[in-house]
Amino acid sequence: MIEAFKRTPVTITIIVIQVLVFIAMEVNGGSTNTVTLLNFGAEYAPLLVAGQWWRLITSAFVHIGIMHLLLNSIVLYYMGNYIEQLFGHWKLILIYLISVISGNLLSAALSPTSIAAGSSTGIFGLFGAFIFLGAEHRQQPFLRILTRQYIILMIINLVFDLMSPSIDIWGHLGGLLAGFLAGALFDPEQFGKIRVVKRLLSAVILILILASLMRMVLLNG
Repeated sequence: MIEAFKRTPVTITIIVIQVLVFIAMEVNGGSTNTVTLLNFGAEYAPLLVAGQWWRLITSAFVHIGIMHLLLNSIVLYYMGNYIEQLFGHWKLILIYLISVISGNLLSAALSPTSIAAGSSTGIFGLFGAFIFLGAEHRQQPFLRILTRQYIILMIINLVFDLMSPSIDIWGHLGGLLAGFLAGALFDPEQFGKIRVVKRLLSAVILILILASLMRMVLLNG
């Protein structure tokens, strides 16, 4: 555990925080209780419109039930282990938070009456960042093989989302897209620098998407 923390401190810290939040929720009403979810920061569009925008981030640390927490923690550890070592600690934080915010905004815009929670918005963002990495540096055999595996895993997850009405597919798609664009912004330089034009284009698209989603949330509210 100590070695894992030294290697990927951000990933381990995120997992520890969401476990501690889950324990606190269980002690204070239960993680499947609607009131408890909202009290601990789950995303809910009417509350965002009321000014509680911090829920766009806090919702990533809130989970609904032990299986939700367990599955997300396992995938986050697996993905974060690669992303944090390849991109670096601070870039992982930025990719993760941008993906979380984007995913929750899309969820609030298209499912304004639903309560959303979980780290899967950020996890899909990590998928997106790695897919960009594999596409941009496809001459690297290691990246090319892993990217194919992640794409298959991502597709399986999205199909499962479509078959499960209770799962917020919009949050996943929003996180995935934002993570892909963020991958262009924070691409690790050990594989070669990304052209400035591509970085600027990705930044502009990302800003426009976030601004448009925020406007949609406000209009729906």
